[in-house]
Amino acid sequence: MASKSKRTSKSPEQSSSTLPPPPTNPPAPNPPTATPPSNLRSLDFETTATDLPTSLTKSAESEAPEGQGEDGGQPKERTGARSSKDSLSSIERKRRVLGRVSLVILLLATIAEGVYMGREWEAEELKEKKMTPETAPSSRWGRTKARFWDFFGVFSEPQWPELLPPPLPPPHQKPYTLLISLQDLLVWSTWDRQHGWRTAKRPGVDYFLAYLSQFFEIVIFTTDPSYTAAPVVEKLDPYNMFVTYKLFREATRMVDGAAVKDLSYLNRPLEKVIILDAHAEHVKTHPDNAVILKPWKGERGDKGLIAMIPFLESIGIYKPPDVRPILTAYAGKDIPIEYARKEAEMKAKHIVEWKEKHKHGTGLGGFTLSSLFGASSVNTSPIPPTYLEQKRAEAQQMYKEEQAYIAAHKDEFERLLEEDRKAMAREMSGSLWGAIGKMAVPPDQQQAQGQAEVHAQAQAQGQLVPVQDKS
Repeated sequence: MASKSKRTSKSPEQSSSTLPPPPTNPPAPNPPTATPPSNLRSLDFETTATDLPTSLTKSAESEAPEGQGEDGGQPKERTGARSSKDSLSSIERKRRVLGRVSLVILLLATIAEGVYMGREWEAEELKEKKMTPETAPSSRWGRTKARFWDFFGVFSEPQWPELLPPPLPPPHQKPYTLLISLQDLLVWSTWDRQHGWRTAKRPGVDYFLAYLSQFFEIVIFTTDPSYTAAPVVEKLDPYNMFVTYKLFREATRMVDGAAVKDLSYLNRPLEKVIILDAHAEHVKTHPDNAVILKPWKGERGDKGLIAMIPFLESIGIYKPPDVRPILTAYAGKDIPIEYARKEAEMKAKHIVEWKEKHKHGTGLGGFTLSSLFGASSVNTSPIPPTYLEQKRAEAQQMYKEEQAYIAAHKDEFERLLEEDRKAMAREMSGSLWGAIGKMAVPPDQQQAQGQAEVHAQAQAQGQLVPVQDKS
């Protein structure tokens, strides 16, 4: 077995003799194979720097001897000049120094301003801010924060520090001020595709304003802008006889992104101020002065406004020193119903007291002149009206006389209004837009318009003017 497994070695001559003879025809060449892609390398490629990881390349460069080039060639020659890679020019150094100095100065100024803004309150400052020493912030941080936010007050505060002019001297000034909202209280506006904007007047609004103007200084206070609300107010009081002042959105204060009617800017004593509104969020700064009514949405036959007149006129008649406790007592109640019940109780009490007082007549011991002739001693004279009823009758009579005067002089009022409109039109013509409009009109038309105005004024004054001959 062992001899069989051994291989016999042969000499070169023997091996060559045993090879087969070469073929007479050369073998056919192999078909050409496809060239491998350039990105694929064969097994016999030479490693280059692009085939090595970046980390290995950087480490190899760092291990190279100093002064030797990256390609392993001759060392680079040193010139002794400083590299500009990490150096700055003189202009750049000055710029950096100035920037640092400016930053330090700004920081010191900010600290000084913060210390100054935390100073104690002054009397004039508290008056401007509508604050008292009790309500103003007492800590230094609180004073600093309050004064800091005053810089942004131009965007949130009313345009004027006092919304109303000083009160008139007595007896011209009414003792109380009644602020009345516009939308959802006196009028209601709606819009549709067919008619656009339409405004409805609440039932009884004319009587409400005219009658209560005898007791109150009437002020329309609305959150609508003046360019939309002013024409509506002019329709409610065309002759400016009942509404004393008008305040629009420009007179409100922004609180949490909503317009609020801050009465501290009103320039009126708050104990004499009442505000009627249909939205509680508009008067949240002074709820003790507010009467919140149900919003009116155009319902026909509404009597909510008229029903408030007895309550308001009683305040104007009895003249309480402070209206806020009265309004607080009626808060959350149906004021017309509650007040009607109290007035009925007062009337019943008045009747009982009068009957007790006149039960036995006015004579001594019940003796009267009529008893001498056998007549009854019971007083049958009518019960006199209460003080409230007497003043109410006088106010209603005054209202009737005022309305009669307006009706008798309506033509005169209309003429005065027309003159005011023309005067405003002439003032507008002298403005920038009027000048631009005149530039667009040809000169001959301007001359014709001027002559027409002269003739109109002369005709109104009864004067003769020369007529220019066009020929």
